[in-house]
Amino acid sequence: MERKFIHDPAIYRDDATDKYYIYSTGGMCFSSEDLINWDWIGRNVEVLDEAKEWTGGTDIWAPDIVKVGDEYRLYCSNSTWGVRQSCIFLAVSDSAAGPFKAKAPVIKTSDALPVNAIDANIITDVKTGEMYMLYGSFWGGAHVIKLDRQTGLAVEEGIGTCVCCRPSWLSTAVEGPYMIYNKETEYYYLFVSYGSLKSDYCIRVGRSKNILGPFVDVNGNCLTDEPDMTKDPGYLLMAGYEWNKGAAFMGPGHNSVLQDRDGRDYIVYHIRDKHFNENPGPSQMQIRQIFWNDEGWPVASGFTVEEAGGKLSQVKGDALTMSEVAGVYERINFAVTYPQGISCAFPMLLREDGYYESGSIQGTWKVENGRILINYGPFSEKALAYGQGECFGISGFCADGTEFIARRERRQ
Repeated sequence: MERKFIHDPAIYRDDATDKYYIYSTGGMCFSSEDLINWDWIGRNVEVLDEAKEWTGGTDIWAPDIVKVGDEYRLYCSNSTWGVRQSCIFLAVSDSAAGPFKAKAPVIKTSDALPVNAIDANIITDVKTGEMYMLYGSFWGGAHVIKLDRQTGLAVEEGIGTCVCCRPSWLSTAVEGPYMIYNKETEYYYLFVSYGSLKSDYCIRVGRSKNILGPFVDVNGNCLTDEPDMTKDPGYLLMAGYEWNKGAAFMGPGHNSVLQDRDGRDYIVYHIRDKHFNENPGPSQMQIRQIFWNDEGWPVASGFTVEEAGGKLSQVKGDALTMSEVAGVYERINFAVTYPQGISCAFPMLLREDGYYESGSIQGTWKVENGRILINYGPFSEKALAYGQGECFGISGFCADGTEFIARRERRQ
């Protein structure tokens, strides 16, 4: 299946069918057995009449799914462009593939409110079992509101708790909130999209021990803090990029995250071919594994699942040696810019004798305690390694706490 024209993908692994499902804007549904080959199921939900009457819109945006008991619950957004007259409604089915029957509104907003009721995502508190819905786009930012687990509808009055926002000089541009819980680190991770979906979209992350926040980044900045040119809250996980070969991409965003049964984690998002003008072209879906570093932050793979031809495995323990890692790499650093631009690849050499070189930078590197340590001047970096067949890469933190991804072009 062509991966173009998939926008706002929400991924779900269904135990009943042993298949993966994608739900996307337009009310579209796709299924797969391997995360690479996708079958189009079609439009499997229609707009709730009450929502249509409220918004005047006829389309479905950014659905998200959760299963409670035997019931599959699809949370769908209905709105029109550029307004807050919006509605998130619940649709239900006894099958992950649907069809889903529109049931009831969960939350409505209007231009009189500081929030926009689109982009739902459902998260459960691991300690209390209480269920919450994230939502929000631009204006007042991303919010969390409590749901009734039995009905799936809002039990809390009002608009909920703000967990991420952006100032007016950045167009209040944040949307697509998505949250997961990592039982190994015992943190909730909030993924959000900053910027314009047609140009400088990018994926940021914050974490908290509490489902209602506050969510902070790697430098301790809260995602509700005011940014400036020296700090911009939100750990930058993915932005536009270009390898030395192949297409350049811009605007990754509106992601979902799959925590698979085999322990692997994946981030799914839409992205576009680099084309900065008023007609940027169709969005397409990418699926990329994420790994967790020693500090408990996700780092992205240098390969999509499709590029790797399957699932990547992290290289750990005695398998991670200098000879295994040595080689010539393409490296991309994801650094914050205003607006968020394209990060281009540049060469990186890891020689087996421990010599490191990247551009004019010279230093040393080694493998220690299952991690790759790079040192140059007063700076140090730490990375982990992963591979699948001929695909081998490393991802980690730059010296300033930003992320880099690298993939090997050839062995030394």
